[in-house]
Amino acid sequence: MALPDLPDSDPGRPNVVAEAWRSIKPPVFVPASLVIVTMIVVSVVYAQTAANAFVKLNAAITAGVGWWYILVATAFVVFALYCGISQIGTIRLGSDDEVPEYGFWAWLAMLFSAGMGIGLVFYGVAEPLSHYAHPPQSRGVPALTDAAANQAMALPLFHWGLHAWAIYVVVGLGMAYMTYRRGRPLSVRWLLEPVLGRRRVEGVLGHAVDVVAIVGTLFGVATSLGFGITQIASGLEYLGWIKTNNWWIIAMIGAITAAATASVVSGVSKGLKWLSNINMALAALLALFVLLLGPTLFLLQSWVQNLGGYAQSLPQFMLRTAPFSHDSWLGNWTIFYWGWWISWAPFVGMFIARISRGRTIREFIGAVLLVPTVIASLWFTIFGDAALLRQRNDGDMLVNGAVDTNTSLFRLLGDLPIGVITSVLAVLVIVFFFITSSDSGSLVIDILSAGGELDPPKLTRVYWAVLEGTAAAILLLVGGSGSLTALQTASIATALPFSIVMVVACYAMLKAFRFDLLTTPRLLHVTVPDVVSDGNRQRRDISATLAGLIAVRDVDSGTCSVHPDTGALTVITPPDPLGGHMFDTSEQDGQPPLAVAPASYWFTGVTTSQQSIPDYSRSNRSLFMTLAHAAAKSSANFCLASLWA
Repeated sequence: MALPDLPDSDPGRPNVVAEAWRSIKPPVFVPASLVIVTMIVVSVVYAQTAANAFVKLNAAITAGVGWWYILVATAFVVFALYCGISQIGTIRLGSDDEVPEYGFWAWLAMLFSAGMGIGLVFYGVAEPLSHYAHPPQSRGVPALTDAAANQAMALPLFHWGLHAWAIYVVVGLGMAYMTYRRGRPLSVRWLLEPVLGRRRVEGVLGHAVDVVAIVGTLFGVATSLGFGITQIASGLEYLGWIKTNNWWIIAMIGAITAAATASVVSGVSKGLKWLSNINMALAALLALFVLLLGPTLFLLQSWVQNLGGYAQSLPQFMLRTAPFSHDSWLGNWTIFYWGWWISWAPFVGMFIARISRGRTIREFIGAVLLVPTVIASLWFTIFGDAALLRQRNDGDMLVNGAVDTNTSLFRLLGDLPIGVITSVLAVLVIVFFFITSSDSGSLVIDILSAGGELDPPKLTRVYWAVLEGTAAAILLLVGGSGSLTALQTASIATALPFSIVMVVACYAMLKAFRFDLLTTPRLLHVTVPDVVSDGNRQRRDISATLAGLIAVRDVDSGTCSVHPDTGALTVITPPDPLGGHMFDTSEQDGQPPLAVAPASYWFTGVTTSQQSIPDYSRSNRSLFMTLAHAAAKSSANFCLASLWA
């Protein structure tokens, strides 16, 4: 569809409206906007009907397709582990000789930031307390007991650990592979190209996939923003600074959305990066305060136990659908979380894809699964176990036997030294998380609506940021006392169609990975004796192989460099952790262990269609032909051969 030429009022400077219109992809931007705006308008005009509909829809999804969320979430874990452990893990997210875009520690630090968010702050205290006071009936664990406390810490790690990040791996890995290795735009639709083909991906079906991704992402981000604003309001009310009402909610959402818009206008390098760095420092400082000012030794002991409890309970939790239970625990927690993570998958997946260029799939999956899981375990241990201990000792963390999710964090902080300061710090952390989530969420949605354009105009980003804030406000106000149900329903309902897209994407990626493995050259490092050197018996052709004098090993392409002029190959040898020293010991009967000298000559050859053999002696040429033949049989496309004297 051709974009119309919009008039420019001043030819001397660019028209921002014209620039924004030319950058968008109307078949994606317009339907996504219509769906979102229609849902917002209907919720405002028919507020009570919408509130009742949220409750009924939440119950229907939980009862009807809750099993589907549980099944696919576990399937995504299996998919991620298979890709990481199998030969697929050797594929590089980029060209075979590409080095990672970011250093290892810088990359881990950015994954650390991805693992943090409003949700951790909102649920860090509330979720463990809720599971402690009201455990799931299907587990048969009595409330407010030691067994309930242990289970109360295993459940948050289940919800925020491997399953959550395996969901993000599916989208992030697919985006990184299709963009950096196969040259496709950074958009969800291209994950399905191995199944649908390019024509369908670029057509109506591809547009529909991106629309589903945009709608799910916006309401997933709006859910987080809704949690954040309720906790900000509750924190300020707990401190005695305001009396919460709808007008305060609207005013705070408007003010923080305006701050997010200012961050959008200032650009990623100035606004978002600056706010993210400050936010991570404040969040780390808050956790450190609670760790050092609270029961430090108890929390350290609990962290080790929580990791073990999570590993032990994971097989029991991951496929549990509780068909004989009649409580709403599963729908309120596990099914909601899986829907929330699926709706966030394009958002977080695009972020981790953007920072992972040059990594192998094994590195990508290992780090993305483990780093945020460890972070979540630390956060829930520091805040959750501190709250459980206080409830056991003082009994004042519950309000009339129930958990107030909005104020539980501030109740915990208020009992610590400098409680007012830490409470204000917590409010600042939530505010900054709100701003960075809105800013980065609008960027991801804008990239999707622009067909994968990495630098969309600021005007459309402002549009999406305002729409996110509006959606969060409407969900809170329409939901009324059941605003949490409205937020949860928005996530799990919009995630349902995208979960189907993700399942198809898994199959599509496996097809692409299989083709990649069959066609990508393998590197072999072949070490052979120098058949013309003094002291070595002359061996030709297969005799050297049969004599066992040839050593072959796979070489990671990331450890090789090719000279651009001569084609000479150099393999980077890892340092010997023992320093390479040999000692004359009695255990060796006075003789040092046999050592092979480093390689002194390099041969290269392509065994599929031609051989490029250096002009050395006839014996070496003949032996190399044997090696080339052996390499071809092992499916290697070229080998590196070295001689020792």
